[in-house]
Amino acid sequence: MDSATSDIRTPLGSQADNGIKIVIVGGFGVGKTTLVRSVSEIRPLSTEETMTLAGAGVDDVSAVREKSTTTVAFDFGRITLDARNVLYLFGAPGQERFWFLWDRLFAGALGAVVLVDTRRIDDSWYSIDRLERLGLPFVVACNDFGGTRYTPAEVRAALDLDPRVPLMVCDARVRESTKHVLISLVQHVQRLLSASDPTSNEELV
Repeated sequence: MDSATSDIRTPLGSQADNGIKIVIVGGFGVGKTTLVRSVSEIRPLSTEETMTLAGAGVDDVSAVREKSTTTVAFDFGRITLDARNVLYLFGAPGQERFWFLWDRLFAGALGAVVLVDTRRIDDSWYSIDRLERLGLPFVVACNDFGGTRYTPAEVRAALDLDPRVPLMVCDARVRESTKHVLISLVQHVQRLLSASDPTSNEELV
């Protein structure tokens, strides 16, 4: 599906009865809204608002000076996997003042994607710590802003990631790239389920 058709409001099939929820988290301005937009089959619901001087003393925009809008609640997109299974994407707001919303977004989620800007690795610490405390499976995706500062191995070391947590490089603007990230998350969750119950052959979709 290309960018032109992704704006079409695709109706949800009447047989769809299994919703799979994934949350996209990360620091301020790492590309969460862009990721949801790039892969959603419907025109995403977005709660982006224009940034004003009122937030200048609250949000640190020093590393994203070109950013003119910000998510104030969440982004929402949808991908139909087959007749019965639908993937729902929720992009969480990155600013600290909106972190109180995260618990509601995490409720019922299959897992999460932590989106990382390698120019600002420290901004990812909170997301990873929160997910680890909740015990929610996640993968880490380094969004390619061009001129990547650190290699994936260096990012893994800097974030002190568990070796079992998948880490990859992606371009949040490109649908095929973001699809790979989401597939990696689902496969990671399946591996965890199999490890916890070796007798189970249950698939997520």
